[in-house]
Amino acid sequence: MKKLICILYLQNSKAVDGPDTARVICEDPVSYAASFSDFGADAILVQDLSGESVSPEGLSEAEFVQKQDEAHEQALDIIKEICATCGIPVIGSGNIRRMEDVKKLLYAGCDQAMLNLENPVERKSLEEISKKFGKEKILGRVLGAEGDADGYSLLSVEEKAQIDALVSCYVVDQAGTPVTEFLKNETSITLPVITLYDTFVRGDDLSAFCKSFEEKAREDLLQENVLGVAGNDVNLLADQLMTFKNRLLQEDQLEMDAFLPNLTWESLKKDPQGLVPVVVQDVRTNEVLMVAYMNKEAYQMTLKTGKMTYYSRSRQSLWIKGETSSHFQYVKSLTADCDLDTILAKVSQVGAACHTGAYSCFFNDIAHRSVQQKDDPLHVFEDVYNVILDRKVHPREGSYTNYLFDKGLDKILKKVGEEATEIVIAAKNASSNEVTYEISDFLYHMMVLMAEKGITWEEVTRDLANR
Repeated sequence: MKKLICILYLQNSKAVDGPDTARVICEDPVSYAASFSDFGADAILVQDLSGESVSPEGLSEAEFVQKQDEAHEQALDIIKEICATCGIPVIGSGNIRRMEDVKKLLYAGCDQAMLNLENPVERKSLEEISKKFGKEKILGRVLGAEGDADGYSLLSVEEKAQIDALVSCYVVDQAGTPVTEFLKNETSITLPVITLYDTFVRGDDLSAFCKSFEEKAREDLLQENVLGVAGNDVNLLADQLMTFKNRLLQEDQLEMDAFLPNLTWESLKKDPQGLVPVVVQDVRTNEVLMVAYMNKEAYQMTLKTGKMTYYSRSRQSLWIKGETSSHFQYVKSLTADCDLDTILAKVSQVGAACHTGAYSCFFNDIAHRSVQQKDDPLHVFEDVYNVILDRKVHPREGSYTNYLFDKGLDKILKKVGEEATEIVIAAKNASSNEVTYEISDFLYHMMVLMAEKGITWEEVTRDLANR
């Protein structure tokens, strides 16, 4: 599967345009990264530039390293949030000086880590890192041109062959040399490569540049051993990514993660006006957002662009949801019902779905009866956890939860340990009722600990799912 990979350079908790100029392009790097996911990027490469933002002036070596580590920890918190928000693979890189730095990136939720093979420090730690986490977790970044005296290009054939056995893929930072020429010269590389382009210069004609870059990216992707294309130049394609991927899929028969429908429009059953109703659902919460209609053109545009496009019966014309409000709906899945006469669309909703400003169009209560529903375990955990968080922010007199927070971490840890022991003791008895009670006690105290440390259930369940 060929990939289009966007890049995010992170410095001082902001998205910047690269290591050379470090101009701020977005104050909110998490939402910036999430937009790439919605646009159809297959992965995001996050380059942590926090180490470069620390000046050594006036600091001892130990103080300088400490400042770098503090900046890196701050960046890791943002990377963790990006991984939790985006829903596509994240590749972490930058500020790697030891195995612990790769461990932190992977534990933050990154699917892979990229080491800069031009940097002797990162290169030196590669073998230990690869053996610890497995080569499938490691990418190696190299320059597509001759680098410094201690860079990758000037290593011996034997040294390059050793590296080849320790990474799963190379990211070739293009510096003018065509990738075909680079691979011809670098005979030690036997693995797939991803080409990386950061060539756009401010002031260039953006439209002309994007057209030219699409052709360059297409040439690369047509090469058998090129796995993907990445970089700031891919970012510039922005909301044209899905259109580009569909063109590569249909015109060049490349394997792309695009919308190739299993059902044609002709397979669906239409109403007398030739339309099919679409029920729209939030992919994260499963909340029903709205109902609209599609004709053939709207159906095909939705598949081509990845944005929900409908047919307005009142205006008798196509409309892209969000075209005027910017509250776009990005397609995550389309499913037909058993009769093939209704479509269920699961989407990533930006802003509100309803023209009134409400998140969902369904808010007018007509009638309801109280129904005792089966408790959803995760909802119960989240509800209790939210109450605990509320106690922390809005203390109540006599609250046991506030008593624990007031006593501090040591008291909370003591109670967690005691409740864990109570489970062990209760499990020795014949009845399971006491075990249930003690587990509930333990989970409550564990959630107090989670609140104290700023850990959410989403983080815990995601970590469990990844094991």
